[in-house]
Amino acid sequence: MINEQTRLQQSELAEWWAKVQIKVDRMMQAGWTEAPHVSAVGKYDQIKVDQWISGFWPGMLWLLYEMTGEQRYREAAEPWDERMEQCFLRDNHFHHDVGFQFLPTSVIRYKLTGDLDARRRGLFAANYLAGRFNPAGPFIRAWPRDQTGWSIIDSMMNLPLLFWASEESGDPRFKHIAMAHADMVLRTFIREDGSVHHIVVFDPESGEVERYEGGQGHSPSSSWSRGQAWALYGMSCAYRYTGEERYLRAAKRVAHYFISALPEDHVAHWDFRAAADLTDEPRDTSAASCAASGLIDIARQVAPEESALYEGAAARIIRSLSLRYSTLDQPEYEGILLGATGHKPVDVNVNVSLIYGDYYYVEALAKCLGWNRNIF
Repeated sequence: MINEQTRLQQSELAEWWAKVQIKVDRMMQAGWTEAPHVSAVGKYDQIKVDQWISGFWPGMLWLLYEMTGEQRYREAAEPWDERMEQCFLRDNHFHHDVGFQFLPTSVIRYKLTGDLDARRRGLFAANYLAGRFNPAGPFIRAWPRDQTGWSIIDSMMNLPLLFWASEESGDPRFKHIAMAHADMVLRTFIREDGSVHHIVVFDPESGEVERYEGGQGHSPSSSWSRGQAWALYGMSCAYRYTGEERYLRAAKRVAHYFISALPEDHVAHWDFRAAADLTDEPRDTSAASCAASGLIDIARQVAPEESALYEGAAARIIRSLSLRYSTLDQPEYEGILLGATGHKPVDVNVNVSLIYGDYYYVEALAKCLGWNRNIF
């Protein structure tokens, strides 16, 4: 059992949720027509809707619509995937992250409303993602340009788009591609100790591993905390869709590493191996919020005698984020979590609010309040 100091109380959850709703209502007044990404001084910037982060703001709105039933959230969310779809008709920046974009928009919209155009958009995006699959490796290619053999750990969070498409369409090829990629991640990304690589570069002809890259982590041998979060959550999703125990074992292994590497306040540093002494290294609240939501996902799928480990870790992270790193008492501030780190190696977006960190915080709170639908 989780002791009372660890377990989140309904009273505090209700308080945080009410403040989240006030903040989202204020952010809705910004009238964004492009996608909010980074809030460095209390106001979110906007980038093109074909960028990988574009699904998180409307995803937040759809989540609040389901939780509250308030029509204004639905009305604010609906235009986003319609605008995103139009980007397919011209040069765009879509790549393997279409799962991040169309799961919290088109797919959840279809599940909640039965909108057949939303279903079509979700299946179209799944076909696009499946088209990035290289049977040599096998792997889903991450990015365009000359990075033909590059695959990244973030991909695990896009696989649910393929699993959903397989179930929705009755076409097993989507599931086969997703499982082939997940099995590759098990072999090449996840180390024995539960830490993960961010980038693996394959020879796109032979499928052999050429090298590892540090990416947004400190080095090829380090442990980028958001990558850990993508891995533990993504592997849990793969297990939920397939029932294959190897994915759950992997999710637990990565989760154990993540939990054991957390500092005293339970909010991850940006990389668990950035330095021998991490005292002066920045945190990444986006890694923490994503991991918290993923840990709740794991807790729901393991045996009852195991679930307290993951529930307790998630509760400690959420409480620390809420009390130490949030702007819940600053309703005018655009952004929910402070202390997020986007890309530390190039010193971009350090100690800011990031829209995906905000999204996963809201998702984790909703799960703690009983929300049991899976967007990812």
